[in-house]
Parts: sequence; C-alpha cells; structure tokens
Amino acid sequence: MRTGSTPAVRRSSGFTYLGLLFAIALAGIALAAAGQRWSTALQRERERELLFRGTEIANAITAYRAVTPEGGQSRGPARLEELVSDERTPKTAHHLRRLYADPFTGRPDWVLLIGPDKGIQGVRSRSEARAFITDGLPPQAIRAPARVADRLFYALPIVR
Repeated sequence: MRTGSTPAVRRSSGFTYLGLLFAIALAGIALAAAGQRWSTALQRERERELLFRGTEIANAITAYRAVTPEGGQSRGPARLEELVSDERTPKTAHHLRRLYADPFTGRPDWVLLIGPDKGIQGVRSRSEARAFITDGLPPQAIRAPARVADRLFYALPIVR
C-alpha cells in the first residue's frame, strides 16, 4: 500500500518550492537595499571630495590673485593650469600641487566661472546629480544646492 505515501511527498515538495521562492525574494530585497545604501555612500564620498577639491581650487585662485606682479592689476588666472605653475614672477609659484579632476566626471573639466576681469573667479562641477550633503559647506557656498552642479566655489575677495 505504497500508494498512500506518494501524495504526501508531492504536497511537501510544493511547500519546499514555495519556501525556496520566498527565500530568493527576500534575498533580492536585501541585496537591493544594500545596493541602494552603497550607491548613497558612494555619492556622499564623491560630494565630500568635491567640497575638498573645489575649496582648494577657490583658495588657489585667491592666492593667485594675491600674488600680483609689480605694477600689475590683481586678476584671476586665464586657465586652471596657471594655478599649478604661476610664472608671472621671477620665482615660479605653485598655488595648486596638481590640477584636480572633478570627482563626478573623473576629468579636470570644471565649468569655469569667469569674472569681470576675464579671469577665472571660481569653478563648479558638470554633474547634474542630486546633492545629498547640505551641511558643513565652505564659506564660499551661498546656499545649500539641490544639484551638485549648483555648488559654486568662488575665490574669496582680496582685502588690501
């Protein structure tokens, strides 16, 4: 009378299949949540690096404008490369150690903010990503930006 035990085996294998599907669904949800957290953490790290690099470039522009050759007028650099090697004086000045890349694009393709003297007064990123970090902004920041590209890094005015 083995015929009575066969339906019980079939019923339990159906529950095992449903249990396996439920476990796979839970694992997928957990992996999706972990991926979202990782993506957010990566975005925040890029923004912290953007704050550092943008502030360094703005400070270098301020230093560039402060070093005025004799009889010259204080102005911003025409190119960012001039911040790395400023040859306007007899002794070459290095306001930046190297030309920083935009952390969001990976290239030094900053959008240049040009002043009335036709020199660079600041930079901003090209990224259209939503900004997460809104506190601890540098003094050059006017307001908390909605997008990363809205974060502007201007050189501070020179007080003489």
